[in-house]
Amino acid sequence: MTTTTTTTTTKVYIMLIFYPSYYSLYGHVVTMAREIHRGANSVQGVEATLWQVPETLSEEVLEKMKAPPKENDVAVIKTQQLVEADAFIFGFPSRFGMMPAQFMAFFDDTHDLWGSQSLAGKPAGIFWSTGFHGGGQENTALTAITQLAHHGIIFVPLGYTFGEGMLEMDEVKGGSSYGAGTYAGHGSREPTELELQQAFYQGKYVAGIAKKLKAQP
Repeated sequence: MTTTTTTTTTKVYIMLIFYPSYYSLYGHVVTMAREIHRGANSVQGVEATLWQVPETLSEEVLEKMKAPPKENDVAVIKTQQLVEADAFIFGFPSRFGMMPAQFMAFFDDTHDLWGSQSLAGKPAGIFWSTGFHGGGQENTALTAITQLAHHGIIFVPLGYTFGEGMLEMDEVKGGSSYGAGTYAGHGSREPTELELQQAFYQGKYVAGIAKKLKAQP
């Protein structure tokens, strides 16, 4: 007698804004997102996909602001596609200590999904970039959680599971118990090795939890 084993893939959607004008002109969130993507895909049975949310500024405005072209290997996601995912990791540069307008507009467009609670019970993590210490390293995540709560999405913080990397005092490091983060400074500062390690860890951590949740009967 032959026994057939069915392998179920856990889909993790990593969503970000690539270059939303002045918010993330130098691509810090992109760099973090690609490392999170690698971390999530390192979990066996997980298929992680990078997506970008729609830009709300016109091409004319972006051109005047000298925004660089976006990478062409990441598709723009539509809100209805969210139901296909088993988990999410949302990333954005902070704007005055909160998620920027582009992401707010994207969540505003999920009204039908909210009405049906189609996303309830799915886990999600959050990562971010700020200019400096007072830019909202924790407040950005805290204010974004309200969007998740209304959808019934389960927020997955890192806690202090990243270990000693959470307690680093000898170098500047973004992120917190809420998720991975980085500092952009005036734009010239790139994510450090430690920040990228935390990003990789977050992708792996959230993907692992998503896989466990999907395995529950």
